[in-house]
Amino acid sequence: MIIYQPSDGYCYNSDTIFLYDFLRNFKIKGNILDIGSGSGVLGLLVARDFPVNLSAVEKQDKMVFFTNLNAKVNGIDIDVKVGDFQNIEFEKKFDFLISNPPFYHENVIRSKKEEIDISRYVMYLPLEDMLKKTNKILKPKGALIFCYDAKQLQRLISLLSKYKFTVEAIKFIHPKKDKEANLVMIYAKKSSKSLCKVFPPLIVFEDGEYTKEAMKAFEKAGVHSIKCKI
Repeated sequence: MIIYQPSDGYCYNSDTIFLYDFLRNFKIKGNILDIGSGSGVLGLLVARDFPVNLSAVEKQDKMVFFTNLNAKVNGIDIDVKVGDFQNIEFEKKFDFLISNPPFYHENVIRSKKEEIDISRYVMYLPLEDMLKKTNKILKPKGALIFCYDAKQLQRLISLLSKYKFTVEAIKFIHPKKDKEANLVMIYAKKSSKSLCKVFPPLIVFEDGEYTKEAMKAFEKAGVHSIKCKI
């Protein structure tokens, strides 16, 4: 899959690839919405590999351009809504919502570029606002699959419960085997009573190189990125 990205703006990173690898564990089908699509890579990978009708929402005009461009280049149909996720009215409900949302806080060093800032910092899509909206637009028994800062796990589970989600599966991402998890993958289902499956953790680096599992995730994605200006 070829993915064009801005040479002077926000580009997807390994978090998105690891999220794609995580969601491959589930049977994805039906209507799916990519929240904060960026260059479109996550949703397009899912649409390539699963029988879905793909929609996306993105607030930045430049990234909307790249989402549509990448969909066209890869021959994938997509319906892109432009604007803030929490303010958009959707004509239908969804079976799955996927997202690599912003989760950096204000006390983290900020980027001087507004478009990178928007893609990273939680004030542009507060977690509770996101979950409140997802509850409204998911079908009964629909699922939300996303990644987030592992250190905020307690708040994550508390807010998911508040908005009637049950965490059915979880996976932690560690930069090294002796380092704390810095990312968590969540599969949360609406109105579920299932127990939670805890997947083995993913260790990203060993001896300065990607581990075999990390490399397998990149290989499954099979993405070739090209940076360009518009």
